[in-house]
Amino acid sequence: MIRIIRRRLYTALPAFDRIPVTWNPLGLLSTSSSVERRGPLEIEEVKKILNDVKADDVRVINVGEQCGWTDYMVFATGRSTWHVKNIAQAILHKVKQKQKGVDRMLLPSVEGHGGGKWVVIDSGTVIIHALDEKARAYYNLESLWTNEMINKETSQDLEKAFVKVRPKNNSKRKPGKITK
Repeated sequence: MIRIIRRRLYTALPAFDRIPVTWNPLGLLSTSSSVERRGPLEIEEVKKILNDVKADDVRVINVGEQCGWTDYMVFATGRSTWHVKNIAQAILHKVKQKQKGVDRMLLPSVEGHGGGKWVVIDSGTVIIHALDEKARAYYNLESLWTNEMINKETSQDLEKAFVKVRPKNNSKRKPGKITK
């Protein structure tokens, strides 16, 4: 039964869409490691777009060894919500330009475009985070993907959070002696 499903699945794909696949012992489909993943945008194109729209503090982090779903995380700061939305629109416009004339467009997934404080664009091999200045400082996403040290201030705040503080006695009565 599984062989029939495999054969039908593999023969249903057009010849140009076929990629080397392997079947693990459980009968699940997995792509070959020799196949290079490609997305609608390459990292050089993303850098150029972000430079053209004057995004601030652009940081590219190679996360290929840390996770299996993407190769690069790109963090860019916008000066306002309008600027953050404009960064996202520029990237989406470039994707549409690259796929001009194609029967079926493959557009990246976009989250947060309505708010404008933090927009995430998932284009396969590159995930772009466009953040407002305050949101980028608050979330500090780069530290999740790098080995940067956490600020001493935040670690001190964490230490203070775990200290048990005894409430002050604001009553005018003097505490009485404990009798046994």
